[in-house]
Amino acid sequence: MPHYIFEARVLKTRAGPIAGVDEAGRGPLAGPVVAAAVILDRKRIPKGLDDSKQMQPDAREAAYARIVECALAVGVGESSVDEIDLINIRQATHLAMARAIRALALQPEFALVDGNDAPALPCPCDTIVDGDARSVSIAAASIIAKVTRDRMMRVLHENFPGYGWFTNKGYSTEEHLEALVRLGPCVHHRRSFAPVHNILYGERSASAKAPADQECLLTFRSFSEGGVEDSILTL
Repeated sequence: MPHYIFEARVLKTRAGPIAGVDEAGRGPLAGPVVAAAVILDRKRIPKGLDDSKQMQPDAREAAYARIVECALAVGVGESSVDEIDLINIRQATHLAMARAIRALALQPEFALVDGNDAPALPCPCDTIVDGDARSVSIAAASIIAKVTRDRMMRVLHENFPGYGWFTNKGYSTEEHLEALVRLGPCVHHRRSFAPVHNILYGERSASAKAPADQECLLTFRSFSEGGVEDSILTL
């Protein structure tokens, strides 16, 4: 279970406050990527915080309410589908994280970020692999980000019900891939992601092999003096 050890270590050399930062929606084929930043009150840490991926939806919703009630500050940032396609998912995720920090009513002196890829934030930061399962601040951020994005995808589902976003949240499930082939991509699909790209540019099969729920092939364009280069990444 996540704990406060990492935050306590930082507070030995810094006055605080300390923010936990995490994202939701890096791997889906549709919808924005959402990041959250949370500054917890050390004296009022909500019970039951965990990696949001390990929690049932009802438990996440309940934890979301407790975090909003008890935290010193909660900030949410997102990057749109257009931004994801323009600058690639990694950079868009970092942008959403920076926006989440800036959205905090109380600006942190330091941030703990899930993963091993440090974003450029308005404050110094450190990364923690599997941080959402190890740090309560990051766990809180993961819950805020996940619940926020899931709510967004349920709203988008109302206007585009054919893709099953109410349940798959835009991830590359068999249901979603079949709908992509049948209906074609819509405005909320990430055109730089391979299954969507393949349909748009002549290959009617979304993918020869459906990627796992949290994985996706990503095509992005890099710009340099030598021209434009298409690259493929596996997330």
